[in-house]
Parts: sequence; structure tokens; C-alpha cells
Amino acid sequence: MNGLTINFPDGGNGPVECAAAIIVPEQALQEPGYITMMAGQGTAVDKHGLQALAQTACYQFQDGELEVAGMTGPCRLVGPSGEAELLRGMIIYRETSGAIGAAVHTGLNPRKLLESAHRYCTRWVRLDI
Repeated sequence: MNGLTINFPDGGNGPVECAAAIIVPEQALQEPGYITMMAGQGTAVDKHGLQALAQTACYQFQDGELEVAGMTGPCRLVGPSGEAELLRGMIIYRETSGAIGAAVHTGLNPRKLLESAHRYCTRWVRLDI
């Protein structure tokens, strides 16, 4: 396996092949340390690339350019470095084509989750946390 695959609940958004993803669980609204990142093998995604992904997604959402898909169940990510499952929260991802996407569980505020990811990634780059 070379890429990162996101398997959405009920196949609603279909499996998506990604270069990178930011996993923002609901707990990240109170404690940003829960935010994690995954990347596909061979992709040149570093902390600056992930920060750019979080920032671009946040700005595109604010400008009405990013449509956030809804989810109702667990979301599973499978990559070369392992697997992750998101029970409740948001996934921000860059497809292998370069397009940015996001999906959030029903009932959560996508703006707040996007802002939390953006703040965390910006601090991560600046402070090397």
C-alpha cells in the first residue's frame, strides 16, 4: 500500500485516496493534543505541508469554497504507517489529485474544528511541539 485511504461510514463519500489527512476528534475542541496526522508513503508532506492544509481548509471554508461532507458513523483511515479510526470529529484531507476535502460528524461545528486544527498546526510549526 502506497497511499492513505479514508473509508467513510456507510461508503457515503466512497473510499478516498489521499496524500495526507488531519484527524480532529471532538476532544480537540478542549485539548488540541488529540489532533493527529497521517500521510501516504512517498509523499513529501512535512509539518509545513500539514499546516498549509489546515490553513487552506480553514480559509476555504470561511470563504464558502470548501464544502464539508457529513458523516454519521466511524471513519477509518488506512495508511502505510498504520490505521486510525475516528469515532466523532472531523477529517481534513488532501486528495492525491491535490484537491482539499473535509468531512465532519453530524451535530459538530465544522468551523470550530477547522479553527482548532489550524491553531494546532500553526503552533506545531512555530514552536516545534
